[in-house]
Amino acid sequence: MSATEQWYMAIGGHQVGPVAQAEIVANLRNGSIDAETLVFTAGMANWQKVRDVPAFAPFTGAAGTSAAGSLPPPTPPGRRSHDIDFVIHGNEMQFVEVELDPGEAAIAEAGAFMYMTPGVQMETIFGDGGKPTTGVVDALWGAGKRILTGESLFMTVFTNQGAGRHRVAFAAPYPGKILAMDLKSLGGQLVCQKDSFLCAARGVSLSIAFQRKIGAGLFGGEGFIMQRLEGDGLCFVHAGGTIHYLELAAGETMRVDTGCLVALQPSVSYDIQFVGKVKTALFGGEGIFFATLTGPGKVWLQSLPLSRMADRIYKAAPQVSRGRTEEGSVLDRAFGLGDMIDGR
Repeated sequence: MSATEQWYMAIGGHQVGPVAQAEIVANLRNGSIDAETLVFTAGMANWQKVRDVPAFAPFTGAAGTSAAGSLPPPTPPGRRSHDIDFVIHGNEMQFVEVELDPGEAAIAEAGAFMYMTPGVQMETIFGDGGKPTTGVVDALWGAGKRILTGESLFMTVFTNQGAGRHRVAFAAPYPGKILAMDLKSLGGQLVCQKDSFLCAARGVSLSIAFQRKIGAGLFGGEGFIMQRLEGDGLCFVHAGGTIHYLELAAGETMRVDTGCLVALQPSVSYDIQFVGKVKTALFGGEGIFFATLTGPGKVWLQSLPLSRMADRIYKAAPQVSRGRTEEGSVLDRAFGLGDMIDGR
């Protein structure tokens, strides 16, 4: 990336970059930033809003003259979560590197850790690691909520106990994208698929989000309970394949595959609807139900749910059938008869 391609963004009070121009466009499209986000590159006198930069105006639906901003916005007053910096690396197999000041901490799901510098200390917490527990009952309640969402009983807290800044990185579990979500700008809450949470600044709390409608719970594909992220800090959500961002107006409805739903604001109503025809339900290959989302609010979808990818891998794997191991017998290797029988 040449010097002329280096851009910087101000997200959640933090300077992020350098990044390429194409990455800013991608962030606009997936909802990670909006037209009011400040950006900067060489040749600018001051930070400017995305909508006022000619290169990005076509992607914001706004055109305007350059309106100079000031320095990057400070941390919003009253923010309780730890104030972390970050950089997202990679394209299809991404990881996020979090930079911690002395005393700052990040929380993550078990198995997300990639690497850390010597000043970072790792500690396993029973229950919700987003906030300190006040006793045994509080810890048990936090652990119980995590069981209901299908997660591990434990979370891991990474704290900078050294001098100066130190880094810790967390990797996505399968191909896709990592989204940086500033909960303060999203109203303090985000409801997400139970396995999409990757990591967050300490102070972000993970809890359960009950679906108010029985149909959504019984047939929604993600279960009666989804995960609720609460707080005013940065959190990172992972989704498979390509991210599609929608902002639904009040009363606007969108029907989606249940597995493709990644996250939504609590203001979005979520219900389950039958596909409509028995023949389509039985032979269409798309399932019997789909999710109906009704605005207002923001929604994030994924093009490659983990369940869909796992199903494809399972179907492509060698199977044991009728006394022979597919792809493994002498006849299979010599003449490919197994493929002929299976229609491949």
